[in-house]
Amino acid sequence: MARPAPRHERLAKKPYERELLRLQQELVRLQEWVRVEGVRLVVVFEGRDAAGKGGAVKRVTEYLNPRIARIAALPAPTERQRGQWYFQRYVEQLPAAGEIVLFDRSWYNRAGVERVMGFCTDEEYLQFLHQAPLFERMLSEAGILLRKYWFSVSDTEQEARFRARLADPMRRWKLSPMDVESITRWEDYSRAKDVMFTHTDTPHSPWNVVESDDKRRARINMIAHLLSTVPYLAIEPPRVELPPRPPSSGYRRPPRDLQRYVPDHAAGL
Repeated sequence: MARPAPRHERLAKKPYERELLRLQQELVRLQEWVRVEGVRLVVVFEGRDAAGKGGAVKRVTEYLNPRIARIAALPAPTERQRGQWYFQRYVEQLPAAGEIVLFDRSWYNRAGVERVMGFCTDEEYLQFLHQAPLFERMLSEAGILLRKYWFSVSDTEQEARFRARLADPMRRWKLSPMDVESITRWEDYSRAKDVMFTHTDTPHSPWNVVESDDKRRARINMIAHLLSTVPYLAIEPPRVELPPRPPSSGYRRPPRDLQRYVPDHAAGL
């Protein structure tokens, strides 16, 4: 197993943006290969609150076709879903041929927040630890490509991000009561994560840890790793030519004053 990467200074903005754009171009090529070859790709994003999962998901999907690359960020289960097999509502989100699904949190909720906060029983928790590797083996044997990323953030950086959210009215909504609770349960979450890795870091479905104290570096490293693990090929896109616009047939449009136009707010800037 590779050792964690050494800590570096924060990645400067210009090289970050330049490399991010290059990697995003490769993601578009990956997407076309997935579409043409009928591949099914699942990418799981997990980690502590404020570890940078959501930002990474946004950068991955920024230039992708939402009909091909879809984000699954499920809310708390309904009463009916609580009575289902635990994995059932996640199975409903799995990709069909030619699709990519990115899970912004996934079935691993049971091994993390549900375990720490007491939202599941001990029996349900132990059953999950037994079934998760079997479930993922089934996905692999069905031909689904599964990639799992754990975004690792330090306690000091997590608290700094929470305080930044608290001070920013535009991002305060991102600080939930569960986030606040996680500060006092740091060791409980650490223990839950370590047990989860012991049971679910398997040869056919390994965890990939992303050091995420530096969000820019984390995004670059995660996307580069994802691209390196998928054997995609560059697919030549179909050639498209715009037809000439036909001459007018004499149709006359209705007067503009019959329609409601949005006021020109920009004119006062």
